[in-house]
Amino acid sequence: MKVTPTKIADVLIIEPKVFGDERGFFYESFNQKDFAEAIGISADFVQDNHSKSGKGVLRGLHYQIKKPQGKLVRVVSGEVLDIAVDIRKSSATFGQWVSLCLSAENKKQLWIPPGFAHGFIVLSDSAEFLYKTTDYYAPEYESCILWDDEDLAIDWQYSGEPLLSRKDAQGLNFKEAEVFD
Repeated sequence: MKVTPTKIADVLIIEPKVFGDERGFFYESFNQKDFAEAIGISADFVQDNHSKSGKGVLRGLHYQIKKPQGKLVRVVSGEVLDIAVDIRKSSATFGQWVSLCLSAENKKQLWIPPGFAHGFIVLSDSAEFLYKTTDYYAPEYESCILWDDEDLAIDWQYSGEPLLSRKDAQGLNFKEAEVFD
């Protein structure tokens, strides 16, 4: 596997070795030992999540202050623009974000450690999004930052109005949101 840091060094692009021929392809999507060696930390994943969404669906920007989750994300069908926002107040990159196009075609994954808000928008007609988390989903601790917060100024690379859940439409502005110390 190839690991490449993003402009926020803790957020990593992971590219598995893909073996393909006229029959199709094979790749190992996760190996605990290789992952720990490649990123330099041991992450214990406790939950796998799978979502399917149509074009223009935007999910996020989600995080949990209590029971924070590290996430290893990938797309198995379609294409999304994935976003990670550093909400660690003590970080030199606090308030900065990174984006990466994840698709079934490129098979890239993104490691987003605890301390980040996360979201994505579907760019293809539909997409299936898979992610592993280092802690369990705890709705009582979940928070949401508005996707179009002016201070963050995220380029979602999408024209038009995204489709949002009620929860995501009622997210907080970045300046009002609870963040990590």
